[in-house]
Amino acid sequence: MSEPTMAATASGGRPKVSKISEAVIRIAGNSQDGIQAIGGFLARLAGRSEQEVMTFMTIPSTISGGPSIFQVRVGSGEVLSAGDEADMLIAFYQHSYEDHINSLKKSGIVLYDSDHVEPKAEWQQEYRHVGVAISSLTVEAIGGTAKDKGKNVFVLGLIAKMFDLNVPKLEQLIKERFGGKDESVLKNALMAFHAGYAYSIRNLIELFQFTEGQKRGGHQVVMTGNEALAYGIIAAGVRFGAGYPITPWSDIMELLRRELPKYGGLFVQCEDEIASVSMALGASYAGRVAVTGSSGPGISLKTEAIGYAVMAELPLLVIDVQRGGPSTGMPTNVEQSDLNIACFGGHGDSPRVVVAPANVEDCFYTAIEAVNIARKYSVPVIILTDQGIGTRIEAFEEPNLEKACQDISPDLTPVADFKPYDLSASNGVTRHLAPGTRIASGKYPVVTGLEHDELGHPTGSPKLHMQMTAKRSNKLRRLASDLPVPKVYGPPEGNVLLVGWGSNQGPIREAVDRARAAGDSVSALHIRYINPLPPGLENIFSGFNHIFVVELNDEGIYGYGQLAGLLRARFCDPKIQGINKTDGLTFKVKEILGQMKENLAAARARAVAA
Repeated sequence: MSEPTMAATASGGRPKVSKISEAVIRIAGNSQDGIQAIGGFLARLAGRSEQEVMTFMTIPSTISGGPSIFQVRVGSGEVLSAGDEADMLIAFYQHSYEDHINSLKKSGIVLYDSDHVEPKAEWQQEYRHVGVAISSLTVEAIGGTAKDKGKNVFVLGLIAKMFDLNVPKLEQLIKERFGGKDESVLKNALMAFHAGYAYSIRNLIELFQFTEGQKRGGHQVVMTGNEALAYGIIAAGVRFGAGYPITPWSDIMELLRRELPKYGGLFVQCEDEIASVSMALGASYAGRVAVTGSSGPGISLKTEAIGYAVMAELPLLVIDVQRGGPSTGMPTNVEQSDLNIACFGGHGDSPRVVVAPANVEDCFYTAIEAVNIARKYSVPVIILTDQGIGTRIEAFEEPNLEKACQDISPDLTPVADFKPYDLSASNGVTRHLAPGTRIASGKYPVVTGLEHDELGHPTGSPKLHMQMTAKRSNKLRRLASDLPVPKVYGPPEGNVLLVGWGSNQGPIREAVDRARAAGDSVSALHIRYINPLPPGLENIFSGFNHIFVVELNDEGIYGYGQLAGLLRARFCDPKIQGINKTDGLTFKVKEILGQMKENLAAARARAVAA
């Protein structure tokens, strides 16, 4: 919680009211308790109240459930990360209390369920403890028929009271969430909420009010990264998709399966990963860009068919929502360890495009850009997102859908003659005609995974194989030359450059802000285009003494991760080093700054030894 800008003590011993600009609230319990619902309500309320918001969650990978958290950071100003430390911990059980008390700032508030939590004396000196019999009060509020199933909404009422939240808007959100269920469910939810809001917390000495949020020109939308990607895919004109369920990609698949029919489209759940990518390829050949997706294990199975898309030069959109690996790994935790398979997975020389969105809003626009790249260059495009972006909630300005939405229906205009693999084409860029397009010459092309001539007919010619291999690579060279030079966050020259990709953008920028406030020379660079890399990177790197690539994967045996390895291979620059971790959690700002200082100290020691 930011330092109060104003505090006033009310008469009669009532709690004082403090103005705050932001708050970080961590809710800890079990996955069955609906704690994600509490965080979702708070995040969506922030989005409807002209506030910034970012969330973080962990859920168990077992079907039986288990310990889970949801952290939400709400602010009147810019919010770049979910927060290093919580201002308030809401603990439903003893394990929730003991496992997460260290996530609190000193003097932070612990709101605990006194039915299940016994506070420890040594922690009561460091943190402000507020005990409420949440479970039994919930049973009392809704008559006991639902036991304590509404305690998450009861807690929402407590939070609403403590932070002076907009009750009518929260009531509306509750109605939207439970309105499609039996009338008794909505009634019980509202009763639990109002009971929590009306409850008088005896030992609470302070209430809070957010300062007014920044006025915005348009409406905000609030959604997860997976939702933003799915809606971006629809806006891009994609009308067919195929996939197989896997965490955390399944949310995208389910949304597309529900929404695509509304726009004349179709999403098919196939029997396995290979069938889904193959079916998507068939739809792309039929004249429109199709989508498939998965997480790391599924991408492994799709690699042969992605190679077919490269050889046949078919446009294809592939979503990889990364999770912890290898193998089944940690299905519900975040990692950025699929970069190598995204760029190089497959046999033979099979160049493909890889793009990594930076935040939830960027997911929407990246989906549209990826579809357009796939169409223009007739290549598979992999959107490399991750569980951190996929499941977190952010608020952003509502897109102008009139401008964003596009129609990519096939053009069946007759042509005189056509070669889908014309070697005389500028920089190797050619496109297929949709099947059914009349070709006056009568020379209709063939599509195959075999090496081929300009009409697609299979060939074993060494010369043609060399020419076609060069053609497929030249397309990516052309794309690379058209990409924008990335902008440096902070001064363009200095001591340290923090390089990141994917969900690390926000924490890295917040780390830069903190470091510069402390007098350190630190800047940041975010790379969205992973393959091919954007131009101008070597000029940017030359302006810094140290380059640390921040990524959620293993530093390997040489001290740097996958993007750092790609950059070192490209620029042969030994000052490119890594800041890595593999705990399945998103980066905290203090972790980035801590590892940066350790790396700088190690560099100084090496210089002295030399």
